[in-house]
Amino acid sequence: MNASFWVAIAFVAFVIAVFKPIKRVLIGALDGRADKIRRELEDARKLREDATELLATYRQKHKNAMREAEDIVAMARAETERQARQAAEDLTQSLKRREERALTKIAKAEAQALAEVRAAAIEAAVGAARDVLQTKVDAATRSRLADQAIAELGRRL
Repeated sequence: MNASFWVAIAFVAFVIAVFKPIKRVLIGALDGRADKIRRELEDARKLREDATELLATYRQKHKNAMREAEDIVAMARAETERQARQAAEDLTQSLKRREERALTKIAKAEAQALAEVRAAAIEAAVGAARDVLQTKVDAATRSRLADQAIAELGRRL
């Protein structure tokens, strides 16, 4: 047996002696790395689940917001239509009131014109009667007619 043989056996014994502790260190490191990767995968899975839940929540919120916006638009349209109907009704009522006022003014103007015509007719009749009385009736008859008119005036008032 030569020296190379003993060097080879010593080398193999050295490798076996060193391999067991190195094997434990390597396996421990690989197990640690595997555990770390498992934890990271679990964290990634949890993050994905959280993101999925958050996405579902935001989609629901978006759906609710869209529904609420549609409700607001519908309410605004209804309010606009109501205000338009109210404005039309107010305009109709305003026009009716103006028409009534105009008719009232016309009636007053007619009544005033009729009163003025009557007054003018009365003045003309009184003037004509005065002229007739002054020219055709003597003083005694005029006095008697004046007395009768005064007496009648008391009854008429």
